[in-house]
Amino acid sequence: MTRPPSLVHLTRDPVVATGSPPLLLLLHGVGSHEADLMGLAPYLDGRFFIVSARAPLVLGPGMYGWFEVQLDPHNPVINPEQAESSRQTLIRFIGELAGAYGTDPRQVYLMGFSQGAIMSLSVLLTRPDLLAGVVAMSGRILPEVLPKLAPPEALRGIPVMVVHGVADPILPIHHGRAIRDRLSALPVDLTYREYMMGHQVTEESLADIAGWLRTRLDPAEDETGAG
Repeated sequence: MTRPPSLVHLTRDPVVATGSPPLLLLLHGVGSHEADLMGLAPYLDGRFFIVSARAPLVLGPGMYGWFEVQLDPHNPVINPEQAESSRQTLIRFIGELAGAYGTDPRQVYLMGFSQGAIMSLSVLLTRPDLLAGVVAMSGRILPEVLPKLAPPEALRGIPVMVVHGVADPILPIHHGRAIRDRLSALPVDLTYREYMMGHQVTEESLADIAGWLRTRLDPAEDETGAG
């Protein structure tokens, strides 16, 4: 008997059909749901099989989260047990997707916003062997995940794009710069961008993300380097 997937989710088939398409897994922020980031799908490379996952915690009607948090611009307080449980659930879910949809297990990309970016970075830093790349939008790195950090060599060359708004009132820009500083000390292939925006995705940031993802599938087109 086949077990149901670990997370409720939506899917978008590739516009350009291939045998084993690359997978792009979208992770929403706290208080949102799986349909939120799926609205970005039409702007992203048509070769991706896109999955948008619903976080496991029910916070209210149509509201879900990866962990409970007391929002504070300088020092958000989280439920660490929930964050760890969600990290393990995501790892399990990633492992299920290739078998469920025939995607390429060597081409798994995470793209998360806010708490979804936090979870994307948590998986990257602890299980880089599962991933081909990460886009982290308006997030931060949880101090609680650092004791589980994978050996630096396991992170070598993994492309990571971090985008953050300089006017972000929820997770101010120092959180984005802390991600930059932490990842700059590791052998990932980092692209870091700041935008004149708040806690959001803008047309400009989305265009840059879409271009970055496209060059992951077409490395010969990438003329910008690590950025």
